[in-house]
Amino acid sequence: MSDDQRDEGEHYFSADPSVPFERIPVEASAWGLDLSLTSGSGVFAKGRLDIGTAVLFRETEPPAPGRVLDLGCGYGVIGLAICAAWAQGVADLPEEARVGAVDVNERAVLLANENAAALGVHDRFSATTPAGVPDEAVFDEIWSNPPIRIGKEALHGLLLTWLPRLRPGGRAVMVVGKNLGGDSLQRWLTEQGYPTARLGSAKGFRILETLRP
Repeated sequence: MSDDQRDEGEHYFSADPSVPFERIPVEASAWGLDLSLTSGSGVFAKGRLDIGTAVLFRETEPPAPGRVLDLGCGYGVIGLAICAAWAQGVADLPEEARVGAVDVNERAVLLANENAAALGVHDRFSATTPAGVPDEAVFDEIWSNPPIRIGKEALHGLLLTWLPRLRPGGRAVMVVGKNLGGDSLQRWLTEQGYPTARLGSAKGFRILETLRP
């Protein structure tokens, strides 16, 4: 059984996983930074940096400081890597340089906020469930390893809920497995009025850049 299948069996996309909660350390490399994080049972990619997110880091550069959303954050690795990259690379961060992270899994939200505190970026990072995101919140960029396994209809609904939160001219950067519909998702997003191009491809994953006109 693959790691992804084990995660799926633990219902990492559920609001309150039923498996016993065990914290598991993770060492993650992102944009040349080494991050010591904590994952957990019932949360996607427990005990590891999943391959898709690793490809995302290798095939991209961190976004410029601004308002960023980590969509489907899990234990927070993408959003936390963004905050860490800002802290290392920018001497005076603007006040609006903040990462909001969102996940339906309450255990993931807890871990993401704990990780932010451990890394010392809790002043720039905040994770919550979708209900905790203010209706008026808009973002310069959305970064995501989206939960493909929730099914096509649910995934499309998820993206059409959050992509309108991009400011005009903003973008989303996502990693999607080719065998899980990365190419068809690229076409579908473009058909919905969100022009989408491929930024990179490695190890069976596509890195997609979606623009809000």
